[in-house]
Amino acid sequence: MTKAIRNLLFMIALTVFILPATPAFGQGNMQIPQGPQQQQKEDPFSAEQKREIAKQQNVQRQEELRKDTDKLLELATELKQYVDKNNENVLSMNVMKKAEQIEKLAKSVREKMKGQ
Repeated sequence: MTKAIRNLLFMIALTVFILPATPAFGQGNMQIPQGPQQQQKEDPFSAEQKREIAKQQNVQRQEELRKDTDKLLELATELKQYVDKNNENVLSMNVMKKAEQIEKLAKSVREKMKGQ
């Protein structure tokens, strides 16, 4: 038997008998790709965590809405005082600035409310 044939037989034996029995090629370490149904299933613990996070975010959003609406009331009261102090022919820059602040804050509150 020539050396080339002996090497060929050795490679065949290695491929057929030895490599499939090694842990790297055994079935225990093979990872089978998950199908769409298996990927959609969630761990119940992580689903519970997601609900808790959403609940905390909602509480935080509600607190921000309370603060923003309190600030809106304060700004609107100040605007009313500025308007009452001025006569009908004069509009001060403070009045315009307060109106712009109120507008921006009102838009922010509206966007936060849409997020619920």
